[in-house]
Amino acid sequence: MTSIQAETVLLFGEVLADIFDDRKVFGGAPFNVARHLQAFGLHPVLITRIGNDELRRELLAVIKDAGMDDVGIQLDVSHPTGQVMVHMEGRKHRFEILPEQAYDYIHAGITHMITLAVRPQLIYFGTLAQRSAKSAQALGALIRSSNAPRLLDINLRKPWYDVPTIERSLRRANLLKINLEEMEILTSLFRLSSKNPIQNADALIRCFGLDSVLVTCGEQGAWQLDNEGKIESVEGSASSQPLVDTVGAGDGFAAVYILGILRGWPATLTLPRANIFAAALCEIRGAIPDSPDFYEPFIRDWKI
Repeated sequence: MTSIQAETVLLFGEVLADIFDDRKVFGGAPFNVARHLQAFGLHPVLITRIGNDELRRELLAVIKDAGMDDVGIQLDVSHPTGQVMVHMEGRKHRFEILPEQAYDYIHAGITHMITLAVRPQLIYFGTLAQRSAKSAQALGALIRSSNAPRLLDINLRKPWYDVPTIERSLRRANLLKINLEEMEILTSLFRLSSKNPIQNADALIRCFGLDSVLVTCGEQGAWQLDNEGKIESVEGSASSQPLVDTVGAGDGFAAVYILGILRGWPATLTLPRANIFAAALCEIRGAIPDSPDFYEPFIRDWKI
């Protein structure tokens, strides 16, 4: 049972099943981040919508087994629980994100009430669930209902994004998490003049009033630029274990980044810890470990 003292993080967006050739795995960035936050002792509350189908029953069982709060999960009787078809192409995955899913119809009024009730210390959101007007409206209701810091974890999947959605999201955010590939997309969309990613991050900070931009660089580590021009960086983590897959590594990084924000860790501590955790996830299959034992060394070493 989560402690009533645990920091509450509201995570808005898609919860879905990734359908592989040989299995299905529940995921979506908000769900993956929430699972990690729960394991680290925080109180994640998902604001999402799922269908009245077998996937719903399986998903709710997974959430219950993880000890997570399901107060923000809405039921949709007209649309299915979200699915993504995952196609393996070598070591990489291609995601076919299906349209007209339950998470496209998150209800604004319910979202408003849940936000007022749980009083989050931080809000996490992305861009995928905003592809529909209904869920975009619900996110707006959430933003208006809380003054908590807002972390935008951009997840640009063609064809499910556009410039107005990205601009609106950036204006709503205090913190931006983005990878190098997505930075290149924003550089093109907003016609940023520099070929230097740090200068382009600074342009985003100044244009949209952000507090900081975090850029993850896969095997090369990550760096963060704040609105005072301070840069912190971490090099990639060498591993003695073979890489299994990179699914969910960015979500693991985001979870530890959030943990660091709420626990008051300096960036010089948060970035290396987030990087090590993300690298460890690349040594297992899938985005979420099968056993809570996976988290024990991190909980012990970080004294959380």
